[in-house]
Amino acid sequence: MSTIIPMSVARMCAVGGFSRAGYYRYARAEPAGRTDLEVRDEMQKIAVEWPSYGSRRMAKELKDRGWKVNRKRVQRLMREDNLLCVVKRRFVVTTDSGHGRPVYPNLAASMVLTRVDQLWVADLTYIRLEQEFVYLAVILDAYSRRVIGWHLSEGLDASLAVMALRMALQQRRVGPGLVHHSDRGVQYASGDYTELLRENGMQISMSRKGNPWDNAACESFIKTLKYEEVYRTEYRNLLHARSAIGEFLEKVYNEKRLHSALDYRSPAQFESTLAAATAARVPA
Repeated sequence: MSTIIPMSVARMCAVGGFSRAGYYRYARAEPAGRTDLEVRDEMQKIAVEWPSYGSRRMAKELKDRGWKVNRKRVQRLMREDNLLCVVKRRFVVTTDSGHGRPVYPNLAASMVLTRVDQLWVADLTYIRLEQEFVYLAVILDAYSRRVIGWHLSEGLDASLAVMALRMALQQRRVGPGLVHHSDRGVQYASGDYTELLRENGMQISMSRKGNPWDNAACESFIKTLKYEEVYRTEYRNLLHARSAIGEFLEKVYNEKRLHSALDYRSPAQFESTLAAATAARVPA
């Protein structure tokens, strides 16, 4: 009866004629079953759902779906399949700040955010229908990036922004020191809007004149909304737009879309993690 004598890795490598480093690289290699073709197929599905994802978000999404693939490989495959997004950063000035109403200093610029409901940011944009334009007002929590209020309407008057603010007030608790930041547009400077802010104990902050970067979080959100929803959909009418955009904001953007600033979590996941951490610190 023969006896099997175990060999060390060093001995096996010497007998086989290859280095130990090569052996360990082979041992750590990804399973051969995940071919580039299979990974490409999954990446194409993700790209259809999330057309503006870069390689970091793509790699995280693949990992969440059970794929073991590193970012360098993802970058290579995205480059080969022309999936890397190259989007020009540009801002279109649509704000009417030529009014005689009071404007307020930029309080948001000096804030260090540590929690939700510390800073809300607001903005509005236009949405093209088949025959006309409609307008969307949104409010985000600046810390979690979550959309907490929105309203879509045919008019661009102050009631558009007021309705979005009322929705946010219904969904969130306003605590001491909450700052509301917007541009200097007439909708946000109107008496109805500023009065509602004061009634709820909020401090008013506004961007500097002609400086959209002061409200970069909302500008970034609107770019995402346009590229991932609006430009991909032909809205028949206001009702269709309201339904589709509402679905995107509440079920897709808030619940599913990954944010690099949130450690590649969705706003809802990020807030859930915060809530769990806060609960764990509270004594029983």
